[in-house]
Amino acid sequence: MCFGEYVMYKGQEHYTINSSDTIEMFYNIRIDLDKLQYATYITKIIFDTTNENENSYKILQLYLNTLYMISETDKDLEFITSVFKIKLLCFLGFKPRIDVCTICGKKEDLEYFSVKNNGCICKECYKLDKGAIQISESTYLALKYITLAPPKKLFSFELKNDSLKELKLISKIYLNEKLEKEYK
Repeated sequence: MCFGEYVMYKGQEHYTINSSDTIEMFYNIRIDLDKLQYATYITKIIFDTTNENENSYKILQLYLNTLYMISETDKDLEFITSVFKIKLLCFLGFKPRIDVCTICGKKEDLEYFSVKNNGCICKECYKLDKGAIQISESTYLALKYITLAPPKKLFSFELKNDSLKELKLISKIYLNEKLEKEYK
């Protein structure tokens, strides 16, 4: 878990590192087993969603900001990874529709999150998607903030226990569904 600048040259089959400079070590991740576990978890997701020689600057910025939050703050690790997963899905083209009901287009009473319909649905449309997850207003506002926030301000809010549980559940199910893989 080290961020650096590397000078490489391409051989016939692989790259060879010519020189490197360390930019950030994320030292606290190395000395805390829980932080290491969460950092490894998001790293696995990053490896699965990015390709070599692909311009992934926004994803790199999200990844580095998330590693920094894990390493240097005492924020809840479940909160950090839940925010990371939702924002990553936004960058990968799976941004959930938060502003209107994804079924009828209504802007009021958005009390459920539908993985099947890629966003929030109103309480009337819940009858059409019984698998939707009921969410509090705090969770709704958190989802809206995550999808719209600039990278440097992404983690600048907090959630109480019930809303954090809802966000954790949504991020887990939504990520697994969209990437067609179960992450543990």
